[in-house]
Amino acid sequence: MKKELKNTEDGIEKIFKNAKDFLPLLGTDHIEFYVGNAKQAAHYYKTAFGFQSLAYAGLETGLKDRVSYVLKQDKIRIVLTTALNSKSEIGEHVKKHGDGVKVIALWVDDAKKSYEETIKRGAVSYLKPTVESDEFGKVVKSGIYTYGETVHLFIERKNYDGHFLPGFVKWDSDYNPKSVGLKYIDHMVGNVGWGEMNTWVKWYEDVMGFVNFLSFDDKQIHTDYSALMSKVMSNGNGRIKFPLNEPAKGKKRSQIEEYLDFYESPGVQHIAIATDDIVKTVKELKERGVEFLSAPPKEYYKDIPNRLGSHMDIMNEDIDELEKLAILVDADEDGYLLQIFTKTVEDRPTLFFEIIQRMGAKGFGAGNFKALFESIEREQQNRGTL
Repeated sequence: MKKELKNTEDGIEKIFKNAKDFLPLLGTDHIEFYVGNAKQAAHYYKTAFGFQSLAYAGLETGLKDRVSYVLKQDKIRIVLTTALNSKSEIGEHVKKHGDGVKVIALWVDDAKKSYEETIKRGAVSYLKPTVESDEFGKVVKSGIYTYGETVHLFIERKNYDGHFLPGFVKWDSDYNPKSVGLKYIDHMVGNVGWGEMNTWVKWYEDVMGFVNFLSFDDKQIHTDYSALMSKVMSNGNGRIKFPLNEPAKGKKRSQIEEYLDFYESPGVQHIAIATDDIVKTVKELKERGVEFLSAPPKEYYKDIPNRLGSHMDIMNEDIDELEKLAILVDADEDGYLLQIFTKTVEDRPTLFFEIIQRMGAKGFGAGNFKALFESIEREQQNRGTL
């Protein structure tokens, strides 16, 4: 597993030190989904994933074209937005893509500078620096386009003490199911089109100062039927990680091809959310109706001691319990990780979630790729899209 993390002689530390940190990112501010029915989607994410009501904007707050519900769990904020008329670009987005991620909002100290630095390096403007204010202070926002119709917003909120953003009011609700233990966004994965991988790797390097610290090709990520290529991009402090996937030729249609066909453009494929106790979190999610990909064969779990090596000495999880829940395990030189993937959460086979618990490991489960993709292929076979 050491090859996964040692793409240069000096490893990841040297790569991060060489990152052009002209765009310091403090973390993920929020993720905004454009959906067909935000009220019902909010109920789903509260019920199934344990999110809590946070803020609201709509007709009651003066908006005429959209409604947004904001949900929170620990450090995660998601916004669910729906168009209120047929002439809205939000509605057009949902018509083309189905429900999906439109905005990946990044928390910054200076939104104006973030915009200027990325624009002068070739970014296409989505939102010029804009100041929004209310009785709780002010927020500065700006934004640029990335792959497909996806947007990066820069959010500067150091002078704001409100619930979410100006224009939103506190959303009081009698229905707030308890948290399932989701903590923060670990990484977000984007699918890009045929032959576009290197273009977007270079874009993240040049425009946002990211580094490519992990790479996998179709020789590493393949099954008997399909393949893909993936490169992981990270900002200078390592807080933001965006793996990018590109389809590769195989005997049948890969999951990336399927996504591109149904989403009808590049876009966010999945969101990986961290937990401190994946066994407890997955049990709770299953009880709430969240569906996960099927488990790999028994041989996979019998081989875990070989895969973890010396890390078995610090592993506290019961392998039989992991097998029962279909949780995957992988290791690198720094530790091990546990991960599991939901089935798609939309009717279109597009967006899904990953639940991940890191026990020192910095990788992305390369040792699980084959087992994962075979599980996905079984879902594709059921859908008739393989």
